Amino acid sequence: MSNEKLFHILVVEDDRSHLKTLKTIITSWGYKTTEVDDGTKAVQHVRERPYDLILMDIRMAEMSGIEALKQIKEYNPAIPILIMTAYSSVDSAVEALKAGAYDYLTKPLDFDVLKLTLERALEHTSLKVENRDLKDKLSADYDLKNIVGKSKAMKDLVDMLAMIAPSEATALITGESGTGKELIAKSIHHNSSRKNHPLVVVNCAALTETLLESELFGHEKGSFTGADKRREGRFMQANKGTIFLDEIGETSAMMQAKLLRVIQEREIQRVGGDETLNVDVRILAATNKNLGEEVAKERFREDLYYRLNVVTLDVPPLRERQDDIPLLAQHFLKKYAKKNRKRVKVFSPLAMDMLLKYEWPGNVRELENTVERAVILLTGDNITEKELASNITEPYSKVSDWVERPKPVAANRPLEDIEKEAILATLEATGGNKSETARRLKINRKTLHNKLKEYGVD
Repeated sequence: MSNEKLFHILVVEDDRSHLKTLKTIITSWGYKTTEVDDGTKAVQHVRERPYDLILMDIRMAEMSGIEALKQIKEYNPAIPILIMTAYSSVDSAVEALKAGAYDYLTKPLDFDVLKLTLERALEHTSLKVENRDLKDKLSADYDLKNIVGKSKAMKDLVDMLAMIAPSEATALITGESGTGKELIAKSIHHNSSRKNHPLVVVNCAALTETLLESELFGHEKGSFTGADKRREGRFMQANKGTIFLDEIGETSAMMQAKLLRVIQEREIQRVGGDETLNVDVRILAATNKNLGEEVAKERFREDLYYRLNVVTLDVPPLRERQDDIPLLAQHFLKKYAKKNRKRVKVFSPLAMDMLLKYEWPGNVRELENTVERAVILLTGDNITEKELASNITEPYSKVSDWVERPKPVAANRPLEDIEKEAILATLEATGGNKSETARRLKINRKTLHNKLKEYGVD
């Protein structure tokens, strides 16, 4: 196996003499190794820096290899894991394979077999990812069980969708730009009794007030310059179905009043017309603004807000659901590999680790664009850091040592100074990644932001 890259292998073994032997043998084959003596440390190391492969004993005192395997696969499913087991624990090895291990080796190890298995694993995982969550192709784009995400926030959201989709309730979908609010609206419609009727999507921010009124309600012939014939509006097009009003927070006071009437009376009038038309339509709306605050500032009608806010669905930003990043990234990889007729099937462990540590200000939309760009630029067999944009790789590369810790601080100093030094040192060690800084310090992001604001560096 050509080994132009210095592959980094994490060796996990609680027998120190065996651990030392493995280090000597594996490094002699041209690999770099890091050694730890229990599963807990292995999980922590994987969260702190990327590894290309893990060689791990199945029986350890602090945390078993099986449990460590499961936690590592939860965090980064792209890393291949080889399990070492005694003949008496082959059943456990089978359990490890079911949990996502690449292969297992029996003790005492045959080092020729170990070498070949390492080479095969490092080559094979460049073409195929062991990700059981994405083995089955989506049977329907908007089936609730196929919404990509395993984080608690997304599971709670899907549970809420399952309850409100069959109802006729008006729903307000909130969340930052790029979080997937339109996907949620489409999922509600396609899981409702209206699914065989139209779903009409209107971006309220894309049109002027006059054009938006005509777009929503239609117009009569001659009602304005260029109106050379009667036109049905989007509400009539959505009759018996659903209308999704995206970015409703951008509408004017006049338009808000007209929308309030539609919700209350289920009636509309075409622009330039006197006829009142009844519509049977379910209304879904979305915004990236805090409409409660907009109401307080008198920029949004309170009565309309409460009419829309029968059910609120808050779509969390991607930085708050890190567990979903590998699933989403692999989902988009399959999508764009097929679209661009490329055979790529996997991210390298380093590339996936970079995606996991990036904050994603553009949320899911930014992740999708990143993966699409990587697939287009790809010339090899798998997505590596070379195909990722500089805004993702540069903060990551600033960290000189992935297992670096803040340096010990001197005694007899004010606690505030010690706390400040620890926070700033950790922020520097993570290359400015606030989510990772908060995780290492075991504080929430809000607390971190407040502290940094105190220091004048936020």
